[in-house]
Amino acid sequence: MIGSTGLDGRPERDYSGPRVRGLPPTPEEYRAQVIVGALFAVTMVAGFALLVVYLVGGDTQLQGILLTLAFGGLGAGIVVWAQRLLPTRLVTEDRHPLQPEPTAEALATADATREAEAGFARRHLLIGLLFGAFAGLGAALLIPVLSLGPAPGRSLFVTAWRKGSRVVGIDGKPVQASALPIDGVLTVFPEGAVGDAMAQTLLIRVPPDLLRLPAARMAWAPDGYVAYSKVCTHAGCPVGLYRAIEHRLICPCHQSTFDVLDGAIPSFGPAARPLPQLPIQLQPDGTFVALGDFPEPVGPSFWNMTSGGGA
Repeated sequence: MIGSTGLDGRPERDYSGPRVRGLPPTPEEYRAQVIVGALFAVTMVAGFALLVVYLVGGDTQLQGILLTLAFGGLGAGIVVWAQRLLPTRLVTEDRHPLQPEPTAEALATADATREAEAGFARRHLLIGLLFGAFAGLGAALLIPVLSLGPAPGRSLFVTAWRKGSRVVGIDGKPVQASALPIDGVLTVFPEGAVGDAMAQTLLIRVPPDLLRLPAARMAWAPDGYVAYSKVCTHAGCPVGLYRAIEHRLICPCHQSTFDVLDGAIPSFGPAARPLPQLPIQLQPDGTFVALGDFPEPVGPSFWNMTSGGGA
């Protein structure tokens, strides 16, 4: 037999009669359909509105409200659909001996089940609004993707230094070799890019006879003036401390220490890669120019790591 009360205590429509297909919705079902459709419409409109607000540069508070409406409308609509429009009746059957042919009662129960399942597919408008709600929600979820910005391309591998770039101080004026004493250190930039975080460089003057650079790089340190990237190869912090008595550069973040005389090779701390050396040339007027960009990418060593953990 088929019970007449649903799980929530509401009276259920009797599907056990001979005509179970094509029944018009009850007033309660009609109201539920209107509510579900309105909630799905809210999700659809809020999702697309959120995308539009983002594209025109709207404030984050409005975007948060629209995102709440998009998720809330979809969730509430699914809950109302499940509670009010899908069958929640209790169905029980007497246990009978197995018979070669199904009984009329079993056929009626099967028809009622098929009718209940078909009720979902017959609500074409609600299904269309559901897909529209998913489309609106998908439009809202495009925002994180759009916020990623353009692909970095080669920008992580190059800096503003170019062949012929004049070496200038923070004031934008060319650095004079005479202004830097032995064991002096100065933060410099390429002309036209003062303050560029990736191009910031340490110009250090050491006794030329103490340098232990490879032969190919000795020419990059004229008269003991040597230039290294100021961006630590561990975590990207500025290497701002110089211990002149030991000719060591020290990163204040994690105490990575670099040997200035030996190509800024790390001698202590977590950094595993030397600071890239900038090729520079001393000009007849006592200023410096770059012979090109750093030969290796500056900053943390993301670029030479593989998925297997090797370098």
